Amino acid sequence: MTTAPLLEIPGWRHVYSGKVRDLYVPADTAADATPAHLLVVASDRVSAFDHVLSPGIPGKGELLTTLSLWWFDQLAGADGGRAIPNHLAADHALRGDDPVSLIPDAVRGRAMLVRSLDMQPIECVVRGYLTGSGWAEYQAEGTVCGIRLPEGLNDGDRLPEPLYTPAFKAPMGEHDENITFERSVELVGAETAAALRDLSLEIYRRAAATAEAHGLILADTKFEFGFDAEGVLTLADEVLTSDSSRYWDAEAWRTGTTPAERMASFDKQIVRNWLAQNWDKQGEPPLLPDEIVERTRERYATLLGLLTGA
Repeated sequence: MTTAPLLEIPGWRHVYSGKVRDLYVPADTAADATPAHLLVVASDRVSAFDHVLSPGIPGKGELLTTLSLWWFDQLAGADGGRAIPNHLAADHALRGDDPVSLIPDAVRGRAMLVRSLDMQPIECVVRGYLTGSGWAEYQAEGTVCGIRLPEGLNDGDRLPEPLYTPAFKAPMGEHDENITFERSVELVGAETAAALRDLSLEIYRRAAATAEAHGLILADTKFEFGFDAEGVLTLADEVLTSDSSRYWDAEAWRTGTTPAERMASFDKQIVRNWLAQNWDKQGEPPLLPDEIVERTRERYATLLGLLTGA
């Protein structure tokens, strides 16, 4: 995984790179100090099977950031629900009477200015439909993340109720570990564990209803949260993007005759499928063909258009 900064941004110092996002702090931040604000930059990198692939998906960082910002706005009350606190900071300041962007020109459109939070070590996964690793476990055990489900469900079926299936966020380069709710209580305490669960389920239900109104199914997603300086549990990182969520076309899901038709997702599944057919997962993965790159970019852009009209 790439750990070096891809950009030198005047006034900012790179401190971390994940598979897709790069994190910067103000350049004058002391090494042992917690900055008030961070700059989160979404790159065009694409990953699969724990590898960052080449080439990236042109414009992916901007598509992801635009969708995250739209969802933060919806969950702040634009969807008619109560305002969910999030980590966004004001990205403009007044210079005289004129608003001035605080996002550096080099990353404008694919960066968010956010508040520092005490991030919780739990990845908050919510599943509304049976698919992926959950379907594999259900076939073998009749459970998803150890939660017993009714018999007779099929791949892609809607679950009786959304399931909260937390994971422990592993150190960089390692796999996240699915855990029980009881284990999350041991990690963060009963009150915080319950708050993470309840807020995750609330956000999923609201987002699923919004997606449905746009002809989409939100099959599953994952959230991250932290506490702000006042102790308020706050939604952070990306939210409800193609990288953190599985979206399906609702009409295709209703009328499709095969799992592939019913669950063609608006994300990098095209990349995963191509790699599965063309790589034995030994050594470095092959370069992605231009066609796969363009088809993947089109799926990200289509999702953004369907939800936001952009």
